Amino acid sequence: MDRSHFSKSGIGALAYGILSYGLFLGVFLYAIGFIGGFLTPTRLDGPASRPLWQALAIDLGLLGLFAVQHSLMARPAFKRWWKAIVPDSVERSTYVIFSSLALVLLFWQWQPMPQPIWSVTDPTGVVILRVVFWAGWALVFLSTFLINHFELFGLRQVWCRLTGKTLPPPAFRTPSLYRHVRHPLYLGFLLAFWSTPVMTMGHLLFAAATTGYILIAIQLEERDLIAIFGDRYRRYREQVSMLIPLPWRRARIQEISAAEVDKL
Repeated sequence: MDRSHFSKSGIGALAYGILSYGLFLGVFLYAIGFIGGFLTPTRLDGPASRPLWQALAIDLGLLGLFAVQHSLMARPAFKRWWKAIVPDSVERSTYVIFSSLALVLLFWQWQPMPQPIWSVTDPTGVVILRVVFWAGWALVFLSTFLINHFELFGLRQVWCRLTGKTLPPPAFRTPSLYRHVRHPLYLGFLLAFWSTPVMTMGHLLFAAATTGYILIAIQLEERDLIAIFGDRYRRYREQVSMLIPLPWRRARIQEISAAEVDKL
């Protein structure tokens, strides 16, 4: 590769993308400790520092801010407007930066509500919940690689900008886990958020609010995917369950399809 062909703007875009990705990695690792309750200076289930009503109002505001930012900036209409301001090659990296900063604010300003809702004291139960917690995060990370980790976080776009290549159009693929559930990444988050031996009021608020957001985000995301892939995605949605693997559902669809073919 001839480095003399690298433009300053391409090098700048690459540096920006790497910075964005580094911020994401830091926030991702911090999130594991923040939710799991270890190593990080602020935690989801730390000691209370404000009255319950104040903590509830602040935490709802932080969750709402993240939800609005994360969904609004991902919508095609916003992207079309945004790309008139931000170069296409760094649009995804910019989205990652804004999302990461919204999470940094949440981690920094989160007000714990340590009042217990329920707790698991059986040692075996605690171990199982911890295993599911780590399995959830592993599923999140694995899912990003199945759908193209480096494009998801903007690195592929800035590399194409540097090398003068054109980013290929979106391709409809259902690799590995995506043949069993449509959203394994979201499933991983849900497993990680709900798997805790001690469910406090603050943890329950976080888990319930993020679950509600995920369910809404799936509807918005799938609407966009149908707009791109049309009937191919509609058929996929009919055959593959959203979050919980249901093998008999796909088998039933295949039986119905086979029966319809026999009638022809």
